[in-house]
Amino acid sequence: MMSLAAAAASQTSTGEAVQFWILGTVAVLGALGTVLMKKSIHSALSLAGTMIILAVFYLAQGAYFLGVVQIVVYTGAIMMLFLFVVMLVGITAADSLKETLKGQRIMAAVCGLGFGILLIAGIANASLHTFTGLGAANTADGGNVQGLAHLLFTKYVWAFEITGALLITAAVGAMVLTHRERTEERRTQRELSETRVREGRQVTPLPAPGTYARHNAVDIPALLPDGTISELSVSSTLRDRGQIRDVSGDAMRRLADLDHSSERWLGREPDRPAVGPSRPAGHNERAEEGAK
Repeated sequence: MMSLAAAAASQTSTGEAVQFWILGTVAVLGALGTVLMKKSIHSALSLAGTMIILAVFYLAQGAYFLGVVQIVVYTGAIMMLFLFVVMLVGITAADSLKETLKGQRIMAAVCGLGFGILLIAGIANASLHTFTGLGAANTADGGNVQGLAHLLFTKYVWAFEITGALLITAAVGAMVLTHRERTEERRTQRELSETRVREGRQVTPLPAPGTYARHNAVDIPALLPDGTISELSVSSTLRDRGQIRDVSGDAMRRLADLDHSSERWLGREPDRPAVGPSRPAGHNERAEEGAK
């Protein structure tokens, strides 16, 4: 009886097998999409989907704590933060084609190939005859969280401490690289204005976007009195990306329509000459032309 129970526990159920093959296929497609997608936002979304499927695998195997952490920390915090940064900065496919380090693509290909060989070799040499799930591990220490804490602070304490030290070093290094120490005192507004006057730069404030254009969007340049656009009213980043909307023609057309409607409302015909004082009241121009 005990042998039959152990054999039944070591076999995969039909529902678990269906779940594994369906979600596993989606996870692999998401991983491939992360690497092969041209746009960074699509790659981030593919990676987020793969992480959610991994969380479902953890929950299905009884590792509830790891599943919740996978969703809350990795997918909900780190990946969403990365996704929002990518969306705000606006990284395009053209930016990823610029190599800041020479030969980085070759080095990445070699490292990826080596990692793939090690992964395939490790999986090929792994042997698993029977498995009992996480039921025994969860009950041994009183729960999944207690068992995980027991392993981290006893068997894998050095790996855990070294990983924490590496993360702290990376955080401190990022702060050091982004920090710029000020070597001189901050100049006042008076000094800055005097410098602009001496150098002949823009003395007055820059025109606001959309001035005389009936818009207040940042991608619409201001219009000068002659109807042309002002290049100083829009950001240079938008200008380099070609994301500026030119509304000078629309504004002039609207102004002409407004003048025409005003003349029509006042009962005037701008195309016809005004009636002079020498013509008598009720003078009929059509009758005059017929007489001629």
